[in-house]
Amino acid sequence: MNYDVKNLDLACEGVKRIEWADRMMPVLAAIRERFAREKPLKGLRMSACLHVTTETANLLRTLKAGGADLVVCASNPLSTQDETAAAIVKAYGMPCFAIKGEDHATYYKHINAAIDHKPHITMDDGADLVWALHTDRKAEAKNIIGSMEETTTGVIRLRAMEKKKQLKFPVVAVNDADCKHLFDNRYGTGQSTLDGVVRATNMLLAGKRVVVAGYGMCGRGVAMRARGAGAIVIVTEVDPLRAIEATMDGFLVMPMIQAARVGDLFITVTGDINVIRTEHFKVMKDGAVVCNSGHFNVELDLPGLEKLSKLVRRGVRPFVDAFTLRNGHVINVLAEGRLVNLAAAEGHPAAVMDMSFAVQALATEWVVKNRRKLAVRVHNVPHEVDEYVAALKLKTMGITIDTLTAEQAKYLSSSEMGT
Repeated sequence: MNYDVKNLDLACEGVKRIEWADRMMPVLAAIRERFAREKPLKGLRMSACLHVTTETANLLRTLKAGGADLVVCASNPLSTQDETAAAIVKAYGMPCFAIKGEDHATYYKHINAAIDHKPHITMDDGADLVWALHTDRKAEAKNIIGSMEETTTGVIRLRAMEKKKQLKFPVVAVNDADCKHLFDNRYGTGQSTLDGVVRATNMLLAGKRVVVAGYGMCGRGVAMRARGAGAIVIVTEVDPLRAIEATMDGFLVMPMIQAARVGDLFITVTGDINVIRTEHFKVMKDGAVVCNSGHFNVELDLPGLEKLSKLVRRGVRPFVDAFTLRNGHVINVLAEGRLVNLAAAEGHPAAVMDMSFAVQALATEWVVKNRRKLAVRVHNVPHEVDEYVAALKLKTMGITIDTLTAEQAKYLSSSEMGT
């Protein structure tokens, strides 16, 4: 079996961690049990470009149980858990191409290794694999039945490709499923981002001014959790509707240039480029901490920061680089501007990834069942998939809910009953 991981001797520790996560992923385990019986993915080759974490390993186990012939590579150079990568290869028998800290060339070599598998189905987190199939590896695109996209940034890229009529095969926007973005993006990103910040810095959040750039689902989660830790939270936005929502949720809202002067910790979660720029770095207070929890490392203008600096000290702590500006102020950048929750911590808790990866697995099954009917565009996850995953999650949590009476159901479907 071809693979590229740091050290296969780490597999034993990886298995322990994967099994620990699996205990908190009962919905995915139930789907795996059914997949093992029914084999809905039998005879199909899959290539997945995902964060190589313990939760991802349990998704891969589920897809393999369903009959898929699977290869995985990393979707971010710093998000790989080397123990997990080793276990995927040695314990679970799947080719894996992922090493934490891999350089740019290795990252794309690994994506190409996944495409060499000649997949029928792909699974992406950020759309780098799909983009490669539309540019350097166009010949392999003709075999693709469909693809699943896990994250906001990837869906943005794919919808742009659809608008330009560039898409060559159907894609499912898993990120936009309710059971993904309402929980994974909000509660997962909120908790794991602050976990990454605290692990990297040992910062006390209480009393700090935390600036959250972007008030989408991820930004909402980060702001909520930072306030819960006692921080004074400032939100920056470009969307007036989200700015009003943040205001009415009780957060301070102001432009970044104003927030830059007072913030202690800055977290970007916008999915856009150069959200914090040189004009912002210039006015930050001494000791400010800056990080990103958006998918790509473009939200912070780090080349601009480096030009402003008279001294750059790498690795003052694990995942902390100190940039000393000409005015003597130090700006601390976490995790090289990459996903701080995955680079400096372990990513989202398994209990929330249980729902996201359950949707991934069921969306894959849906694509296979409907392969001859899917138009070449970005598709939403069917609502019944969301409802099924939510109902199963509630059941595993021991929570029951009401059902409509016949009278209530009739009332909701009728137009005749008024005042």
